Amino acid sequence: MCGIVGIIGNEPVAEGIVEALRRLEYRGYDSAGVATLEDKHLQRRRAEGKLRNLETRLRDAPLMGHIGIGHTRWATHGAPNETNAHPHATDRVAVVHNGIIENFRDLRTELEAGGAVFQTDTDTETVAHLISRELAAGQPPAEAVRRTLSRLEGAFALAIMFDGQDDLMIGARRGSPLAIGHGDGEMFLGSDAIALAPFTDRVTYLEDGDWVVLTRAGASIYDGDGNPVVRPMNRSLATALLVDKGNFRHFMAKEIYEQPEVISHTLANYIDMATETVRLPEDLPFDFSQLKRITICACGTAYYAGLVGKYWMEKYARLPVDIDVASEFRYREVPLEEGGLAIFISQSGETADTLASLRYCDSQGQHILSIVNVRESTIARESGTVFPTLAGPEIGVASTKAFTCQLTVLACLAIAAGRQRGILAESDERKLVHALVEVPRLATQALKLEPQIEDIARDLSRARDVLYLGRGLNYPLALEGALKLKEISYIHAEGYAAGELKHGPIALIDENVPVIVVSPSDSLFDKTISNMQEVAARGGNIILLTDEDGAQASGDQPQATLVLPKMFQFVQPLIYAIPVQLLAYHTAVFMGTDVDQPRNLAKSVTVE
Repeated sequence: MCGIVGIIGNEPVAEGIVEALRRLEYRGYDSAGVATLEDKHLQRRRAEGKLRNLETRLRDAPLMGHIGIGHTRWATHGAPNETNAHPHATDRVAVVHNGIIENFRDLRTELEAGGAVFQTDTDTETVAHLISRELAAGQPPAEAVRRTLSRLEGAFALAIMFDGQDDLMIGARRGSPLAIGHGDGEMFLGSDAIALAPFTDRVTYLEDGDWVVLTRAGASIYDGDGNPVVRPMNRSLATALLVDKGNFRHFMAKEIYEQPEVISHTLANYIDMATETVRLPEDLPFDFSQLKRITICACGTAYYAGLVGKYWMEKYARLPVDIDVASEFRYREVPLEEGGLAIFISQSGETADTLASLRYCDSQGQHILSIVNVRESTIARESGTVFPTLAGPEIGVASTKAFTCQLTVLACLAIAAGRQRGILAESDERKLVHALVEVPRLATQALKLEPQIEDIARDLSRARDVLYLGRGLNYPLALEGALKLKEISYIHAEGYAAGELKHGPIALIDENVPVIVVSPSDSLFDKTISNMQEVAARGGNIILLTDEDGAQASGDQPQATLVLPKMFQFVQPLIYAIPVQLLAYHTAVFMGTDVDQPRNLAKSVTVE
């Protein structure tokens, strides 16, 4: 999760920008930089590594401008070095960027053909050159940005500053968050309200697709179509909290909406965006080509992420996977062949049953790989290899963004395993990685279903029992959907493999039992639809999650249909998780439960 800060002030801003960036250190980063206007001309200071390196650079070569932008970067395109650190600039514009520009290769080729000279390997520099080209053609800054935004594909947040313009800054968001801070004769931009807390508690959150023109006099906000809009100003509590809920009612809602951003940064840790290949640590103590079997252990939502990982690993790497809930595995004394790989998944890295299972596998001579969100956790410390999920702090007890980041890591592992084992060709790897790169944008589109989901949840909140059905990769999502609903709404729910419907669960179907069917129009669609018809014949109320083709094929059988974008089958679990989460969330809101801290549950289960 990169950090973005912008300040239009009345005194030198570099020190304040660094202070704000320090408040975003919890997001993680590998380089940092600041740009200001000195005598109305752009000047930058950047440094690889920690913020203290940037502070040293600024002590040696101070920046005294009264307008500036700053950034902490997780490398996506290009190595984590000073050259690729933000801000990126031409002689006309400086840009900081959070997210992924999916079509940057095509744009870069077009720009180079027109004479643009690139200095970095990043996708961000493409944005700077596009804006510069529009400025050179005579467009004013706001119009240059508007035209540039129309060319960009992906999920991103931007802060932009212009040479010669010491009272102008432009921000934009599509997928990744961005907030405006209101001061007295000063204005601020930040990717999180916590970054703005040292300067103001008056915050306006841009909505998806918005862009804003800032001057010291205030903010002019426009929607994605360029129409002026008004967004409410909020009083932020970020000065008192480590992580602020922003303009969301609950942390869970905020964390659901953070998924386009955190997925993109998890991808950045494991993928070379420029070559569309998976990038794993060079010092892995095992080789997938030498493995005969993988063991996966986890609890709760993390277990369902592992179940999706099993499907991926077996299909794309042809590598058998045993998976079990850690509370059962730890007592089974499972026979394990020495030199095998055991994968442990935990948001907190402190889950007691998972840790006990890890220690058993370690005693049996297994290579230990953990997928955790807290790098300093016990599970991480006791693992031979750690694959961090870059979800940032997850406050809501019901896991959302940690789940999709776990899926992201597992997807990358499956691709890497497939390549090492000779199952996937280089072209297959590029195709799968390209599908992953599209996930943040597709996730943003899925979030736009929220108003329809809220209407469905109103009816769902009246149910006593709910069934979830799915096949293949969507079966774990059915399990996860049922768990989410149980966790936070206290409605009884069960997830089933759709093919199991006739083996017992169909006896539960009547007009009072909603049946949520997760079924994109993939290779298993026809089979799942036949199960849906069996439900409809018995009066069941069907809620179908599918795409446009699936919606047309299903006819009028569903009571409600949520239509998601068409996507490659490989990445469906990452996207379909979002409406599943939102259904549970809004149902719980209608039920009036404590969404962030549901009864009887803890965020981290550190006892047996």
